[in-house]
Amino acid sequence: MTGTGAAGGGGECPVTAAPERLFIGGERVEPDGGHYEVIDPATEAVVGLAPEASRAQVYEAAAAAREAFGPWSRTSPQERAAILDRAAGVMQRDFVAHAALAQAESGATTRTARGMQVAVGLARFRRYAKGALEPVEQGLPPQINEAGPMGKAAVLGALAVRRPVGVVTCITSYNNPWANPAGKIAPALAMGNTVVVKPAPQDPLSVYRMAAALAEAGAPPGVVNVVSGASAEAGEAAVDSPDVDMVSFTGSTAVGQRIAEVCGRGMKRQLMELGGKGAAVVFDDADLDSAVAGIGTTYSFYSGQICTAPTRVIVQRGVYEALVERLTRYIGHLQVGDPRAQGTVVGPVISAVHRDRVESYVELGRKEGARVVAGGARPSVPERGFYVAPTLLTDCTPDMRVVREEIFGPVVVVLPFDEEDEAVALANDSDYGLIDYVWSGDSARAFRVAGQLRAGGVGVNTVGRNMEAPFGGFKRSGVGRDVGSYALHAYSEWQAIVWAG
Repeated sequence: MTGTGAAGGGGECPVTAAPERLFIGGERVEPDGGHYEVIDPATEAVVGLAPEASRAQVYEAAAAAREAFGPWSRTSPQERAAILDRAAGVMQRDFVAHAALAQAESGATTRTARGMQVAVGLARFRRYAKGALEPVEQGLPPQINEAGPMGKAAVLGALAVRRPVGVVTCITSYNNPWANPAGKIAPALAMGNTVVVKPAPQDPLSVYRMAAALAEAGAPPGVVNVVSGASAEAGEAAVDSPDVDMVSFTGSTAVGQRIAEVCGRGMKRQLMELGGKGAAVVFDDADLDSAVAGIGTTYSFYSGQICTAPTRVIVQRGVYEALVERLTRYIGHLQVGDPRAQGTVVGPVISAVHRDRVESYVELGRKEGARVVAGGARPSVPERGFYVAPTLLTDCTPDMRVVREEIFGPVVVVLPFDEEDEAVALANDSDYGLIDYVWSGDSARAFRVAGQLRAGGVGVNTVGRNMEAPFGGFKRSGVGRDVGSYALHAYSEWQAIVWAG
């Protein structure tokens, strides 16, 4: 794969040395559709040229994965574990360059690109190197069958075994070009599947680096294939290819619904991590500084481009004004600017189109009657780049679109409540249900409320995540669970083996 310049804090993004090529069947392949520019959201400079795959080339990638599946699925768990572990070592060797490229593609701050993108990606490969060795067999109690139409009387033994699904298409999100692909590719390979990766069009170059590391580590040709494209054609082909058995997708609910329709027609397995509009329920006995720090991650973590962000703050009326005042003061200390500069907390959003979308929601909030108490205007500096000011909207009501719809940017809305039941009702009054949060000094109440929230996860007095806990959503936030051992189950099918003893 092509290389980048050294990482650094000089304000210039690394530029790939040559146009990238598709990765199909272990070979680098010239794209039928030519190349398109990958743009640095912080500077609007060209980071590199990504390949545009044709439908036929995506089908070729799926066919290569199908051909490789048989031999790969029969490799020993130890062999798969060794390859995943070696791949992590290769990625670690080039850590600084990988982080520089991820930063240039995604606009992440240096701390995020290193600590939350590349470092988490490596950790996931190491986790699933161990995961490849986890037991896949489960013995079941014997059953006594009396003589009858099914045959003679017998004692039937049974074994439940997890088998690989087959060829998995991994369609990844733009907000984290390392952790998100790694969280799909590594457990899928650990279970003996082969993959076709369709990275987000905004930042695909990092995924080609990941594939190169796997090839260097000894992954056989066809086990990992990468096909990118700025048009919808590549993604559609990666879903509807007859060689694909499963689709793992992270992205918007609207796109996930369209993918699910195609998968339904072909009876393909699905793992969907979709949108979110996380509720943060703050009671009047909460540690407000802790709550503000947690809610503030919406601004500082990927500039709000994260589905798990606590963007919908539901605060008890007795501390409503105090919380708003603290959040406003918090925003005032956030430095917006070049993500490579020391001290920057809030970098750009991914593109000009997305910046305009986020800003349109802020304007919509004004029209709906919300009050903008912080932010709300485009930052005057830097002069180039796709920056959005951290914004706080108050005086919100449950029917407002800014309260109900995922904005995916550094925008937080605040609503008041009086009683516990009202807080639960407001939190659950959403099409989404990914991760919600509860802040309260009364642990019994906090856990009681958590148990009533219709969300796949609930943080109690924290926005931190346990990376062995199941991750996924209720309602329109997704289908299935991954992370930890749950990801190994997601990329496998149960097979029952029954015998007469």
